[in-house]
Amino acid sequence: MSAIASATPRRSILRRSGFHRMPSVFLIASWAIIGTVVFMAIFGSLIQTHDPAEQDLLNTSAPPSAEHLLGTDALGRDIMARIIAGAPAAITGPLVVAVTGLLMASSLGILSGYMGGTIDMVIQRFVDFMFALPGLLIAIVIVGVVGGGYWLAVLVLSLLNFAGGVRILRGASLEQRALPYVEAARTLGVPRHRIMYSHIWRNIAPIVFASAALDFALALVALSSLSYLGLGTSPGVPEWGRMLAENQALLFTNPAGVLAPGLAIVLFATAVTIIGDWIYDRFSFSGRTGR
Repeated sequence: MSAIASATPRRSILRRSGFHRMPSVFLIASWAIIGTVVFMAIFGSLIQTHDPAEQDLLNTSAPPSAEHLLGTDALGRDIMARIIAGAPAAITGPLVVAVTGLLMASSLGILSGYMGGTIDMVIQRFVDFMFALPGLLIAIVIVGVVGGGYWLAVLVLSLLNFAGGVRILRGASLEQRALPYVEAARTLGVPRHRIMYSHIWRNIAPIVFASAALDFALALVALSSLSYLGLGTSPGVPEWGRMLAENQALLFTNPAGVLAPGLAIVLFATAVTIIGDWIYDRFSFSGRTGR
């Protein structure tokens, strides 16, 4: 997989995962979760009943109540308000990592698969080198030493997160290269860059976006992990991974304060993965027809 996951080919995972055979309630729930997080990220300030940074030192570690639906943390801050305020970070960082991986994987993977020869060999040896790097460990070291915070972590993960996608799209491009529509385009004198990045890319787009969805979910977990370790966002910033670390002490006084951010990470990452698998299964037939 990518630098933040194992080296198991994601395409085979997508083929065998079987999400498309699940009842439609899973798709509806996944779209609902994604829509809720996006809504909180865009309109969160309009629905918050408390300032996420406001402290109430007379009401710390309080359990859920009518005033504080998920209770308060050790500094008396409203946990629900902080989860809502953490939604933008849960989208923007992973989205940057996923889009960067999509662009790099599309560029190098299709070029490698279509051109073959020396170009393919050079790109694949570079990909092998990237696979050999312990991506998350490198991110921990760089962010810990430099102290650059959240966006440095996003940058490092973006640079280390495209190797798996390159191999997936190389394999898909090799399949497409032998199809009649590619041969016809060559016969008509269509430029190679147009064949690669217009015709072939369009036909393997379901694989591209399914891989990007998985990259998004993995980046969300990786960035939350870095924040949990104190290497992502700054102290006090409402980010789900950091909230999980800060609220551990509330496990026996206000369990909702610990479970809520962790559950938000798990549900959002799972929902994005399910939708990515659905996109692949729903539209992958176009990659076999050659339009």
